[in-house]
Amino acid sequence: MEYNTTRNKLLLPEYGRNVQNMIAHAMELADRDERNKAAKAIIEVMGQLNPHLRDEEDYRHKLWAHLFIMSEFTLDVDSPYEIPTEESFTSKPDHMEYPKGKIRIGHFGKYTQEILNSAKDIKDEKELEYMTYAMGNFMKKQYLTHNNTAVENALIAKQLNRLSEGALNMENPDEDLTSTNQLLKILGLNNTNNNNNNKNKNSRKKQGRNYNQNQKRKFKR
Repeated sequence: MEYNTTRNKLLLPEYGRNVQNMIAHAMELADRDERNKAAKAIIEVMGQLNPHLRDEEDYRHKLWAHLFIMSEFTLDVDSPYEIPTEESFTSKPDHMEYPKGKIRIGHFGKYTQEILNSAKDIKDEKELEYMTYAMGNFMKKQYLTHNNTAVENALIAKQLNRLSEGALNMENPDEDLTSTNQLLKILGLNNTNNNNNNKNKNSRKKQGRNYNQNQKRKFKR
């Protein structure tokens, strides 16, 4: 008997051994026209074996690429697409440097910090005033995303001034910043707080009923 351990390795197992044998046979054909006909016939078989590829964009290009992979890039035929090379599949991508910039306050993120750093270059007073209120409310939203229980407006104003290196100053944060309840509603976090409050109220009511029932039992005795 012939065992799989004695056969050649399947380069793309999803197509099966018969397709790989067909490709090996096509590689042995001396006539180029015959090889081209065989390659096109094999492409049709590969498409029928993997119909899900038809849903992908330019799926025939992928089938031709798989054909050359299974021939170990030695099949000499006329392809309607650029013939891939082994190096294009085996070469490693260039190393990407990991960003080393330090984020001073994590929950505000890198881009918030960069925007606030650019505030020191703004000379127009109206633009500075607009940026102060816009970035202050944006930072408050970011803060509430990480901690939706409470936030001090004075803290937001202080961190706004710190990250902008003194360029943005908010003198009346309680008046200038949008209310916490309104921001929670915008962020869709208000329902969570309401549900928790309702659960707490129901728990207290239940405890009260149990206490009253216990008192009645003691009175009857």
